[in-house]
Amino acid sequence: MTATPQVHGSTTPAFEPVRAAFADVAAREPGLEAQLAVYHQGVPVVDLWTGGESTGDSLLALYSTGKGAAFLVLALLVQEGAIDLDRPVAAYWPEFATAGKAEITVRQLASHQAGLLGVAGGFSEDELSDDRQLAARLATQEPLWTPGSGYGYHAFVIGALIGEVVRRVTGRSLQEVFDERIRRPLGLDFYLGLPSAEEDRFLPALPLLPEEQAAQALPSPDSYTGIAFNLNAPAPTDLVTFGNSRVVHQRGPASSGSVGTARGVARMYAAALTGLDGGPAFLLPRTVEEFTRKQSTGVDLVTGERDHFLLGFEAQASRYPTLSPRAFGHSGAVGAQAFADPATGIAYSYTRRKFSFGGGGGASENQSLIEAITGLAPAVAAPGEVGAGV
Repeated sequence: MTATPQVHGSTTPAFEPVRAAFADVAAREPGLEAQLAVYHQGVPVVDLWTGGESTGDSLLALYSTGKGAAFLVLALLVQEGAIDLDRPVAAYWPEFATAGKAEITVRQLASHQAGLLGVAGGFSEDELSDDRQLAARLATQEPLWTPGSGYGYHAFVIGALIGEVVRRVTGRSLQEVFDERIRRPLGLDFYLGLPSAEEDRFLPALPLLPEEQAAQALPSPDSYTGIAFNLNAPAPTDLVTFGNSRVVHQRGPASSGSVGTARGVARMYAAALTGLDGGPAFLLPRTVEEFTRKQSTGVDLVTGERDHFLLGFEAQASRYPTLSPRAFGHSGAVGAQAFADPATGIAYSYTRRKFSFGGGGGASENQSLIEAITGLAPAVAAPGEVGAGV
């Protein structure tokens, strides 16, 4: 007889039904180790976890979840007038103006329209873990399509590309700007560059089962998808090994190397959208409006998804119909998902330790969890503090 999975943590009374939804998720996948955190109007309303070694404090490999942090840094600098979305990238980064890239704007770059998915022969793991190396190689790269004519997920490189613009403008790396202006002031348990003192809290990501791996068809290495995911390298990138690497943790590549907890990520999105506990949001409404407009329509040339992106952020309503069209955030390869929704004031983060089968855009269980949460949010006017839980 299968044991009933234990769900730990707390919710406010109004969001207590989310506990049952989370328990259902855990029951459907024996051994699941996962975290779920939700804020509503800047107040924590859900803080749950389940499984094995994991606790609410466990640090997990969150991969592309870090792209959300990168785009929040970009939004902050655009808000302050330090970066103009409609200026050419080369106005900030002169070396970028080669091989047909002189007219690519920051807006096009952030919207995955630049056609700079990778390089011939792929990247080494050392290059993938180092945004400066990635940016230097991509500066001389010819686009794979006419910039602006289509769009495709720049999976391993968009953080480095945006990060180099940030570095040229501020004199600081994107990771340093995130740490100094967002992570530390807000007390976020979410890192682009994990301090060595925190490494002992990290639980290594777990791979798919062998039979699940065998059932997954890999794209051709020379396809747009293969290039974007570095399958064209002599040693194609193994995401589990990459995400568990201490070098990757320490360097914190913005596209692929984030580490954190669901609490930390949800808190970040809440602080950006609504502010925390009655404090001001760090993004103004006009900035949120700018970054939650669709910039590209049609099919993503890498993932095959339709209407995949807003301005940098993933268009979450394309995956989760109960969200508003302006819900913005980013998933992570292991099956993680995170977003903020301006229509409800919800900030959401789901993390898991083991890779989910077919979960590249967020594990399938996010669908039922998000439905449960959005069904409650409109009815809650003033959530109280998170109460005591199991």
